Amino acid sequence: MASLKEIRTRISSVKTTRQVTSAMKMVSAAKLKKAQNAILQIRPYADKLHDILSSLSASLENSEESVYTRQRSPEKVLIVLISSNRGLCGAFNSSIAKTAYELASSKYARQFKSGQLDFFTVGKQGQKYLKSRKISVSDQADEILDSLTYNNCSDLATNLMNDFVSGKYDRIELVYNQFKNAAVQICTKEQFLPVEISEEDDMSAKNSNFIYEPSKEQIVEELIPKSLKVQIFKALLDSNAAEHGARMTAMHKATDNATDLIHDLTLTFNKARQAAITNAILEVTNGAEALNG
Repeated sequence: MASLKEIRTRISSVKTTRQVTSAMKMVSAAKLKKAQNAILQIRPYADKLHDILSSLSASLENSEESVYTRQRSPEKVLIVLISSNRGLCGAFNSSIAKTAYELASSKYARQFKSGQLDFFTVGKQGQKYLKSRKISVSDQADEILDSLTYNNCSDLATNLMNDFVSGKYDRIELVYNQFKNAAVQICTKEQFLPVEISEEDDMSAKNSNFIYEPSKEQIVEELIPKSLKVQIFKALLDSNAAEHGARMTAMHKATDNATDLIHDLTLTFNKARQAAITNAILEVTNGAEALNG
């Protein structure tokens, strides 16, 4: 059994750790409120913009006239992995990094094996995971998470769109954590480029009878870049809110575990002290009996 001094030192150490985890929990809770409001406000706008764009694109006689909707054989693929710059948020980073790796090794296995698949990381933790598996990262934009504004996200989206239009990549996928609540994050995979038109949108567009001014083609050409920029912004806001929720939950569990550990160590300390006192009493009693004998 450890000595009383060792147990006392460990109790003090765990109490210090509990103070840190409790403080981190409160900080994450404050940040989560702001991040949650931001993502809840942009979701309806992003969804409606996507619906309008899909409906208009499907109603065109040739929906592949736009450079952003043109389907090409995915010979060169880019996966954009969105994680966080910091750890201590449970399985937030490892789960999304594994999702990106599984997407590359299953859906794009041929491109992955032949070196025709690149990773673009937003967040140092995702980059660290890939490098641990000896997977190179073509580019990164970790600094964008320190200043998560629409303008910064717009620049990132513009660069990705230019890579697609120039033919550098035939397909671009987004992999990120979608925020559901503080305790639940959904690993999400969605195609960024080319823009896909679903069959439901196609049917609803054919049944619609609207007059568009200016032309549908012009409206689509204006809406697609805006919709793609909003899509990137929403994905980053989702990931940001999910990160704070995951960190708050992880620190809450760590604080509870520290409290339980302190309770157990205190019991061990009391038992050890009681045993030491009992041994001292026995030694005194035995010594007195020896003198009297």
